[in-house]
Amino acid sequence: MNAHGGVLVNKVLEGKMLERRREEVSELFTIEVDNELADDIENIADGILSPLEGFVGNDDFLSILKEGRLANGTPWTVPIVLDVEENIAKKAKDAKSIVLRNNNTIAIMDVEDTFTFDKKYMARAVYQTEDIKHPGVAKCMSMNDILIAGKIQLIERSSNPLKRYRLTPRETREEFSKRRWNTIVGFQTRNIPHLAHEMLQKTALNLFDGLFINPLIGKKKSGDFKDDVIIKAYEALLNYYYPKDSAMFVTLHTEMRYAGPKEAIMHAIMRKNFGCTHFIVGRDHAGVGNYYHPFAAHEIFKEYPDLEIKPVFFSSFFYCKVCMGTVSEKVCPHSPDNRVELSGTKLRSMITNKERPSELLMRPEITDLIMNYKDPFVS
Repeated sequence: MNAHGGVLVNKVLEGKMLERRREEVSELFTIEVDNELADDIENIADGILSPLEGFVGNDDFLSILKEGRLANGTPWTVPIVLDVEENIAKKAKDAKSIVLRNNNTIAIMDVEDTFTFDKKYMARAVYQTEDIKHPGVAKCMSMNDILIAGKIQLIERSSNPLKRYRLTPRETREEFSKRRWNTIVGFQTRNIPHLAHEMLQKTALNLFDGLFINPLIGKKKSGDFKDDVIIKAYEALLNYYYPKDSAMFVTLHTEMRYAGPKEAIMHAIMRKNFGCTHFIVGRDHAGVGNYYHPFAAHEIFKEYPDLEIKPVFFSSFFYCKVCMGTVSEKVCPHSPDNRVELSGTKLRSMITNKERPSELLMRPEITDLIMNYKDPFVS
């Protein structure tokens, strides 16, 4: 599988170039970035966001919003940008090269462009709404007024215990080759696994050589599961219920944008860069509230026949009392009255009320983990 745009980007400095640029750090103008931007920097440097080599400029920014593509026509639906205050933008433009810093993460950026942008237009284009109650819109409207663009070079990366399962695309591709996986299906999630997720994944495993479980670890909205809970839940699932060589667990460190169909395309692109040949697109993928049609993320893939990673569409899975198993609408003929379903809302309510989910819905090891957690949800 080729990287998106044809070349797997590598902006991680090594050797003499690293030594030379490290010496420049103390002399350059420095911008402090938040954790989400620090993750973007590492993801750019490692090629997870190929073909981007840095934060996008005005031409690419406007093309992404209008066409859902970079200015050269490459599919791309969510702009990766660095926003700053006007006085910071002026200093950065004058400096030419600047340092981006967040705790241990340090990168040098060669400033190529600074520009203003229409926040409402960006919100409509990416999130398909201007409603400030949408978490993505709320963040968009709170951004600084100026965007800075330019290529980055990573000097030092963060150390974070949550990143113990993080791998670069070069590392995942090498592992796929070692395992002799020719077809790899990627699975995106921001939740703990319940039986419906497990059955979906194992159904996919019957069709492909390997399963790439790649939960999103990063900033999420209130009420979503905390990152360490997600990781521990998948550790339990993989330890007890998966053959050792059939699935690979790697974390993706980026914020959840809740951009529905536009984010589904981005999720597919990142898994393509990791080396996946196929990508599972679920019901209401990357959705929030009622902002998107449940199958909007399925429909958008029709606009991107050149994406080169093949979407795999699944209906929702549920437990059927008549079938006596976890099934989907495609194989179960029985009425909804016979279904036992576990939605995120229902699960949160049960856990908050100390009500134990049935083993028809969730593996006992994962239930034990969640029920023993003092506060498993983002506040």
